[in-house]
Amino acid sequence: MTTQQSPAPTSQWATNSPVEQAFFLLRTVFTIAPIAFGLDKFAGLLTDWEDYLAPWINDLVPGSAHQAMLAVGVIEIVAGLAVALAPRFGALLVAAWLAGIILNLLTMGEYYDVALRDFGLLVGALALALLARARHSATGR
Repeated sequence: MTTQQSPAPTSQWATNSPVEQAFFLLRTVFTIAPIAFGLDKFAGLLTDWEDYLAPWINDLVPGSAHQAMLAVGVIEIVAGLAVALAPRFGALLVAAWLAGIILNLLTMGEYYDVALRDFGLLVGALALALLARARHSATGR
């Protein structure tokens, strides 16, 4: 005898539900923030991004630290767009990217405060991935 699981109630995904609102907030921030930070790698308005690149990573990548940060900017823009278009996968991409940033910062022996902040963001990205997967299962969106 097989048991049939009942589908997740779609009422939790109603437009005004707290679950849907949490999904919308997380999806918005993990779309906008990576795109904004990625664009700033080209504009340099927020900070000198090269200061945050661990020397051992700079030694691994071809070119200068500035060129590496431009590549990072492109990756961040792509990650933000992935969250906007496919949050189930984009959120995991952002989480993995944040893990890489944390590793970079910890191995520098500096910017522990930024690494801790990015850990919080990583947890938020994982929460978005979980919500997106549940939402997709319940609604097909």
